Amino acid sequence: MSDKKTKILRGRLLTFNDAPKGADDWDSYSYEEDGALLISNGKIEERGPYSVVASNAPTGTEIIDHRPHLIVPGFIDTHIHFPQAQVIASWADQLLDWLNDYTFPAELKFADKTHGKRIAKEFFDALLSHGTTTAVAYCSSHPNSVDAYFEEAEARDMLMIGGKTMMDRNAPADLCDTAQNSYDDSKKLLEKWHGRGRAHYAVTPRFAITSTPAQLEAAGSLLNEHPGVHLQTHINENHNEISLTKELFPEAADYLGVYEGFGLLGPRSLLGHCIHMNERELGVMRETGSVAVFCPTSNLFLGSGLFDKARLEASGIRTAIATDVGGGTNYSMLRTLDEGYKVLQLQRQRLHPLTCFYWATLGNAKALSLSDWIGTLDAGTDADVVVLDARATRPMALRMETVETLSEELFVLQTLGDDRAIVETYVAGSAAKQSGPE
Repeated sequence: MSDKKTKILRGRLLTFNDAPKGADDWDSYSYEEDGALLISNGKIEERGPYSVVASNAPTGTEIIDHRPHLIVPGFIDTHIHFPQAQVIASWADQLLDWLNDYTFPAELKFADKTHGKRIAKEFFDALLSHGTTTAVAYCSSHPNSVDAYFEEAEARDMLMIGGKTMMDRNAPADLCDTAQNSYDDSKKLLEKWHGRGRAHYAVTPRFAITSTPAQLEAAGSLLNEHPGVHLQTHINENHNEISLTKELFPEAADYLGVYEGFGLLGPRSLLGHCIHMNERELGVMRETGSVAVFCPTSNLFLGSGLFDKARLEASGIRTAIATDVGGGTNYSMLRTLDEGYKVLQLQRQRLHPLTCFYWATLGNAKALSLSDWIGTLDAGTDADVVVLDARATRPMALRMETVETLSEELFVLQTLGDDRAIVETYVAGSAAKQSGPE
């Protein structure tokens, strides 16, 4: 649980106000060379120059000096699979083969809550060691897995989003539910967890291939009945997936038309991948405010294709970025930004380091409609904070000898950094990074 004691974190502060329009968009972010955060009861009470914040702090306030390190908002991962912690780094061909060969067998184990609780501990340790303070996760189709996930999040006072995967066909029988019990289970779990502490629920049909029309209708009913929850699913990741979806839903205009027809689109709808989108789908996403989630490491690992950020955003579509573990190959948002940069470079879309760090913090918070609470170092928001060391390894330290600007430092962090660059992760004001394997 959070440390309620008042404390000051001292260091170089970086937080964003808006999406940077370019390298010289000074108004898009706030940077303080010798800054401080006054934290109390899990919240940021004040942000500013150290001299000012320290003078306003109560007598006896603990001061934690992180100089010369950089202090930023905690990273936010908008698409990850909790039951795939033991699937990451599994040699595979493409998406559908990978699901059948590795993912479904791993998810079957989550019928046992003891297994789920053990994996949850490791999963949350991995997130925090990489500086991730909030994630949006798919659990398995077992209610036990959802309870294991949220119980661990609650014990650590983390703002997490998640939900029971709904799938009633094209998967092993012991993983399949039905349209009715997927609705009943999801409703019970939603009512149990959504809004409890820092927990948020996401209605979670895996994707069109593993849900009958009746189940997608049930998912739409849950969204209508509980308008504050999120929805997460997958779309247009792989050509074979798209072809099978067309066979299963011949009446739909296209893949997005399946979800559109069941009322699954809106500002809190998180659509993983969005690689192979047609013009009609782009228009519907814009109209509904749905979010396209970029998962660069899994797109490369499974050979799915290249996310076209420029085309999506030119169409007025909101975007987010995510690890997609275990199809994704690393829990680190720094590694994810690095791979995302390369994916966009292949399309001559040069991604500035300021934009990268905006995306992993405030950008993702806005995509989740949660920027009033996370993704920023503004006073009044939750004290989820990461401390970064751009000299964490010898190659990084050597490169930093020639770095002259903040943007250059950020690029070193995203290109060479990993969990070793995470000095500390604070969750609701409490130091939470795990030191490593026991």
